[in-house]
Amino acid sequence: MEFSIKPLVPGRNASGCTVVGIYADRKPSESAAAIDKAAKGYLRRVLDRGDMEGHIGTSLMLHDVPGIASTRVLLLGLGPKAEFAEKQFRRCITTAVEVLARTGAIDAELHVAELAVSRRDIEWRVMQTARAARETTYRFEQMKSVPAKNTPALRRIVLAVAKSDEKRAARGLAQGLALAHGISLARDLGNLPGNVCTPAYLAEQARKLAKHYRLKVQVLERVDMEKLGMNTLLSVAAGSSQPPKLIVLEYRAGPKTQKPVVLVGKGVTFDTGGISLKPAPEMDEMKYDMSGAGSVLGTLKAVAEMKLPVNVIGIIPATENMPGARATKPGDIVTSMSGQTVEILNTDAEGRLILCDALTYAERYDPAAVIDIATLTGACVIALGHVVSGLFANDDPLAREVLAAGEHTGDGAWHLPLHDEYQDQLRSNFADFANIGGRPAGAVTAACFLSRFTKKYKWAHLDVAGTAWKSGKDKGSTGRPVPLLTQFLVNRAGKR
Repeated sequence: MEFSIKPLVPGRNASGCTVVGIYADRKPSESAAAIDKAAKGYLRRVLDRGDMEGHIGTSLMLHDVPGIASTRVLLLGLGPKAEFAEKQFRRCITTAVEVLARTGAIDAELHVAELAVSRRDIEWRVMQTARAARETTYRFEQMKSVPAKNTPALRRIVLAVAKSDEKRAARGLAQGLALAHGISLARDLGNLPGNVCTPAYLAEQARKLAKHYRLKVQVLERVDMEKLGMNTLLSVAAGSSQPPKLIVLEYRAGPKTQKPVVLVGKGVTFDTGGISLKPAPEMDEMKYDMSGAGSVLGTLKAVAEMKLPVNVIGIIPATENMPGARATKPGDIVTSMSGQTVEILNTDAEGRLILCDALTYAERYDPAAVIDIATLTGACVIALGHVVSGLFANDDPLAREVLAAGEHTGDGAWHLPLHDEYQDQLRSNFADFANIGGRPAGAVTAACFLSRFTKKYKWAHLDVAGTAWKSGKDKGSTGRPVPLLTQFLVNRAGKR
């Protein structure tokens, strides 16, 4: 789908559809009022009949409106004008694209980015429009033998803006499309089945990304990890026939003296739970256990397309977690790369085991900050549901940065405690500590475990177990938290 920016007068341009907004109580937006004037009161007569009230999420398609050059006019419900904010803006874009996709319109002009949103400028509105449109039309059909027949006819969208806003809108469009491309990559990787998206496949995608955007890439093999003493990571890989990989990508577009931000993504390409086997129902969704890895690759793609002047390192520990003759057993004790010993009481608490070695490996980059991303705990889903991701940090200013990035993009997180008192739950009689702390505060004790490997730098942990994918009829990867991570790096680039 192609996007462009133009200063357009509503109703004067020949297109498949012109999209304008109607606030609650049938109050037209400025563009809708212009359409109504050109149509000599036609819209007002339609609204007065009660066909549309202007409630958020509703729409009304009109054909052959008199005096209007476009074939169709789509009225979008915006809700009360006083309550029209970020959430309502995104929803009206999604509604518009969903409706347009069901028509035969090849192109459309959207008079939506012009709508005022409190605290959000034209650059933000255009960015969100492009991102929402791409996300709404996303389809995963790579594994189907016959492509779907109901492919939308919509090919081009023109975003109408004021002449004075063209330059800033163009920046917003470029940023929105780059972000959408990063989200799509993360979603594609997440939606692939475990027999395709293996650790080796993730490594190959990293190499392709590096080649296309001229990044530096390194893939460590099992023998390399053995030399480094990454025994916790290797303990998870022990039961699988798929060789583990430690994937490292370097994007360096900032000053050479600038310390990098390191993103560490959990890459368990399929998680059976190992010897601590998971229940069978919905185990297929454990292909999404590499969503942290996918978000790192997606973020690097977005950042590279935006050409942000920052230095970013992506580290992905990738493996399967399988039962087998060589699999790690509950009660086994392993020595991590940091030298700390871990008693593995539950092999299904494997994400923290692969992350802790990767977090130790991150020390060599002398990072400005490290953010790890992981579908880590079911406990986080119980605590926060599927709305926001869980955030833990050993540095409050860093946590506030992450939260602000999430708020800006609608990819929210919630700051959870990391108090020392929770560390007691990880006590072990036989090793330095255990890999689980019991049922109470499971998301917190998982973060406490990781915190023991992050004492040499500022660190934040995102538990995305509830937000990285959807179940049920809408099953599929969401691409989160690519928007949050990308905006975090955009903000850091802006400060410099």
